[in-house]
Amino acid sequence: MVKSHIHVPYDKIYDYIDIITRERFNLEIYFNSQTLDNISKKDIEKLKKAFFNETSLSFHAPFMDLSPGAIDSRVREVTIERFNQIFDIATLLNPKSIVFHSGYEKWKYAFKVDIWLEASLKTWERILPRAEQLKIKIAIENIFEEEPESLRMLVEKISSPYFGICFDTGHFNLFSKKSIEEWMFCLNDYIVEIHLHDNNKNFDEHLAIGSGCFDFEKFFDLFKNKNCIYTIEAHSPENVFKSLKMLDKLIK
Repeated sequence: MVKSHIHVPYDKIYDYIDIITRERFNLEIYFNSQTLDNISKKDIEKLKKAFFNETSLSFHAPFMDLSPGAIDSRVREVTIERFNQIFDIATLLNPKSIVFHSGYEKWKYAFKVDIWLEASLKTWERILPRAEQLKIKIAIENIFEEEPESLRMLVEKISSPYFGICFDTGHFNLFSKKSIEEWMFCLNDYIVEIHLHDNNKNFDEHLAIGSGCFDFEKFFDLFKNKNCIYTIEAHSPENVFKSLKMLDKLIK
């Protein structure tokens, strides 16, 4: 059985703590900006005590209104501040990875990916030393990308073993204009985490694996890094358990 991480927002953890502890789930914890404004060291210590010592953790950073590739330097500064807050929590909880959104949207940048890339590098070059010091992998997630080349450009420019890609199956299914073969050919060597959920190409539904139209069999045939972090992003306990069963059938 693949020991996956289960995505759960910080403010929902205690709603599901009985299931988490009974099943000994590994977790990807999402910290939004409101949580970062209110969380205390005492809260983090309480969270740490709630889990078994062998629990593996990853984080998902806030993303609403943030822009690591912002042209406006003040927007970048706010983004960097939020990202540093996540690393402050990471020093206490020791996640294996932290997922961040890329912030690239072709319409917003008028198809000028180099402008986004130049600004992004200014952000990540300030964040990366903390990741390397703590031995935590930064995983940049595809969101609105219609093709994988912009993500590959960013990873190759940063060129660190602690900086890679989080491939999200649901977002690919919604937004990509290129095939899964093209994405895997481009990014296979850089993927350190995968987000697993499904949809029917109409909305980011976060359905259980196999409940939409993403071709998971083809994906796992093409996907190389079987040692990466597998994260289930189905948004209900029922769909989490369904996804885990489907994943066991898919992983040979």
